[in-house]
Amino acid sequence: MRIIVLDGYTENPGDLSWEGLEKLGELTVYDRTAYADSPLIAERIGKAEIVVTNKTPVSRATLGRCPNVKLIAVLATGYNVVDCAAARERGIPVVNVPAYGTASVSQYSIALLLELCHHIGHHSDTVRNGRWSHSADWCYWDYPMVELAGKTMGIIGFGRIGRAEGAIARALGMEVLAVDPYPTNEGKAIGAYVELGELLERSDVVSLHCNLTPENTGLINRDTIARMKDGALLINNARGQLLNEADVAEALNSGRLGGAAVDVVSAEPIHPDNPLLKAKNCIITPHISWAARESRQRIMDATVENIRAFLAGHPRNVVNSL
Repeated sequence: MRIIVLDGYTENPGDLSWEGLEKLGELTVYDRTAYADSPLIAERIGKAEIVVTNKTPVSRATLGRCPNVKLIAVLATGYNVVDCAAARERGIPVVNVPAYGTASVSQYSIALLLELCHHIGHHSDTVRNGRWSHSADWCYWDYPMVELAGKTMGIIGFGRIGRAEGAIARALGMEVLAVDPYPTNEGKAIGAYVELGELLERSDVVSLHCNLTPENTGLINRDTIARMKDGALLINNARGQLLNEADVAEALNSGRLGGAAVDVVSAEPIHPDNPLLKAKNCIITPHISWAARESRQRIMDATVENIRAFLAGHPRNVVNSL
């Protein structure tokens, strides 16, 4: 069985092992292929039966040129890079890794929030640049210091990651509100389920952990921002398309939003003209919430098991209804 990894570098830049996949077939790993549809993708897949991808798209056209493909394994939870309908028509299961990053991503969302509250990186840089040594005072700060205890965090999307973030927020002394179409008893033990409008109106911090759908694309926009508290903070390490970035930038520049911290943007890598790049009090990191070694090892292990299960005739984590 021929296995091709189209873009393995971000999953394994050298600190993990591909040994598990090597035991399952004839393995070829490319560090990078393409982040937009390209003839190179089909060329590299060639006669491979199993395609492993992270962010390299596998389109209908590519599948049409690669008749040997029998399985597509995504090195992530999100699988929008694959034309799942085209795969289903050809009887090709698409499998993902649904629950690898709960600890890593929730921890990172809190790190984004704490950086907004204290701008630790900025102040560290000023010290290294000599400013403290020459300061007339024994301390200084360039941004308001924000204490989270007693404030309210609103979490949109209260699945595994949202609940994990909510538990950390509670440990910081915050009240937690949640919006989710599927309330759970576990969630009710962490926060109160409310409607979106109430969450926006009551929250000092709004954090996004929902899946991207056609219905919630651009969820945070001029209208929803207008319902938020003046000076509220916004956290997004879910999907960049959940924000109308121009509206968020406008709200940051006007002071309507007190700050935003995002690990995802609408087009990645980020375009130089993205309005968030010039927005006030906006922290942007390069989609690394998931990248802790422990998290990536879980992706590797789960992908090996996904392929092993397929080869045994019992595909698991199938996302395209086969």
